[in-house]
Amino acid sequence: MTTTTAARPDRTARPARQNWRVRLRRDRSLVLMTLPAVVLLVVFNYVPLFGLVTAFQEYDPLAGVWHSTWAGLDQFQRLFGDPLFWNAVSNTLYLSFVQLILFFPIPIALALLLNSVLSSRVRNLVQSVVYLPHFFSWVLAITIFQQMLGGAGALNHLLRNNDIGTWDVMTNPDTFALLVSSQVIWKEAGWGIIVFLAALAAINTDLYEAAAADGAGRWRRLWHITLPGLRGVIVLMLVLRLGNALTVGFEQFLIQRDAVGFDTADVLDTFSFYYGIATGDYSYGAAAGLFKSVISLLLIWGANKLAHAFGEDGLYRT
Repeated sequence: MTTTTAARPDRTARPARQNWRVRLRRDRSLVLMTLPAVVLLVVFNYVPLFGLVTAFQEYDPLAGVWHSTWAGLDQFQRLFGDPLFWNAVSNTLYLSFVQLILFFPIPIALALLLNSVLSSRVRNLVQSVVYLPHFFSWVLAITIFQQMLGGAGALNHLLRNNDIGTWDVMTNPDTFALLVSSQVIWKEAGWGIIVFLAALAAINTDLYEAAAADGAGRWRRLWHITLPGLRGVIVLMLVLRLGNALTVGFEQFLIQRDAVGFDTADVLDTFSFYYGIATGDYSYGAAAGLFKSVISLLLIWGANKLAHAFGEDGLYRT
């Protein structure tokens, strides 16, 4: 006696791919929401890439890009032979390293502290207070520091009243790296905790309950649950930070450059501005900007490879 069995559907089969018109009609609301952001990205980030050709020209604004004299690599030869350029590179790398060491751990620590606060009212109040400086302009932020630490600021006023020698932190080249790092921490650390708070919220709370039931204390739960849960986000933010290492803050340094001198405060962004745009030597400034972009691309590529070596996804996988 033979039996026949009905064909069973293959549950491992992948669903048929929908036509792009069907997907576009289904997601048209999301597409319309993202369209303004895409337009801004294209207009302000991709269209200006055409201007990089001026780094290989003797650019004349009156002649325009199409009729300016072609110079090849002359601007880069001039750039690499300029000691002021290498001083700006040195300052950029040093200040970026100091900010990485001092600034990067602060948002992580703040996120961990806020996450441990049980009262939602207190947590929301603290979040609002630490977020607020992010919305201040650099002009206002530096003015506040000037009022506190400048020659006529609150600190020196207190020192004078107690017959102690004054100390103008805002014009001291020796402490400039610590000054700008403290400004970045005060202004941006609160805003930087948003990503880490979101990552903490995604950690399964059952893990904490199970660990507590097994007798794990707060520090062991932090070490074995919280930090491993944050590792992927920490590595991703570190990759982004390293890729952006040469951009340490144009406006912040532009405002304070004259107070401490260009030897201390010139970075690649201010170098491109002062010796390119401000002097009308546009091709020279464009060459410095292109150099910075290429090095930043190599940094983010290397940081992404390093993230893969530690078993994390990083920005992308090839």
